[in-house]
Amino acid sequence: MMDFQFEIVTRSIPALWAGIVVTVKIGFLSFCAASLIGFCVGVLRSKSRWLSLLFAPYVEIFRGTPLLIQLFFIYYGLPTINITLSSFQAAIIGLGLNGGAYISEVVRGALQSINSGQKEAAYALGLNWCQTLTHVIMPQALAVSIPPLMNIFSSLLKETSLVSVLAITELTRVGQLIYTRSFRAFEIYLVIGFLYFIMTFTVAKISYYLERRYAIPDRL
Repeated sequence: MMDFQFEIVTRSIPALWAGIVVTVKIGFLSFCAASLIGFCVGVLRSKSRWLSLLFAPYVEIFRGTPLLIQLFFIYYGLPTINITLSSFQAAIIGLGLNGGAYISEVVRGALQSINSGQKEAAYALGLNWCQTLTHVIMPQALAVSIPPLMNIFSSLLKETSLVSVLAITELTRVGQLIYTRSFRAFEIYLVIGFLYFIMTFTVAKISYYLERRYAIPDRL
């Protein structure tokens, strides 16, 4: 008969909480970086064919290679060319660049989903490209983008588990350290998985609220 020892987990609550804080911090900062990169790349790629071709290699490389390999390259490979980053910086940059590639496609698709007649009407009213993008196109595109953007945020939260290979003591790393002391994999990883679920479920509920709050009336 199995002997469950969840007191091992209860004794580790302070360490688990510290791991959650680091996980959320990395997830939030990397999502901010990814959003900035993705927004810029998505807007530029939607503006002209040549800009789209220019940034296409970045998007395809970061979407077509494993995130773990990207983290290894940034942290262990870049020092070869005298670019040395801390493990935390490498984690933010790696997750940010990876997430930015996906967000850029979300932004580009959202911009292209807006009826071109609205752009033509804005130009007819005397608005330039920046004014049209800011006041007409982008508010509608952001409303369309909320669900996939929040999904990417959830994915980044879960993918922070990979930065444990960079010796960052986030939630997964904390679980590994507890396991090395207790050898109780079932209880520890069950709780770790539950904590990740709570975080992503919270993001899903926030996404639902934002989607309803900023929904475009004719899309309801």
